[in-house]
Amino acid sequence: MQASRRPQRLAQQIQHEISLILSRHMRDPRIGFVTATGVTLSPDYRHACVYVSAMGSEKEKAQAIQTLNRAAGWIRHELGQKIRVKFLPEIVFEIDASQQYGERIDKLLEDMKEK
Repeated sequence: MQASRRPQRLAQQIQHEISLILSRHMRDPRIGFVTATGVTLSPDYRHACVYVSAMGSEKEKAQAIQTLNRAAGWIRHELGQKIRVKFLPEIVFEIDASQQYGERIDKLLEDMKEK
């Protein structure tokens, strides 16, 4: 039996709609340039962790995440206008560290090649 693709489709739709909300409707300068890179849903679809990549220093990234989490209620409301589901998940924003992790791996591989 094939596993349901619903969680995957819902996560992709949430990511897409939040990306549009962030790029078109968020005007807070504390956020800076952020991009939604992924969404993880809880098994009951009640909670969504939205991973974002942000430009700037670590302090600016932390401020952007803090501002996004404060605006999560408004973002969830806007999301509810676009996505029709029985229960819209609560949203939490986190920094996507995969880019820094990939860069660290690349640097380690380059260091190994030099030796």
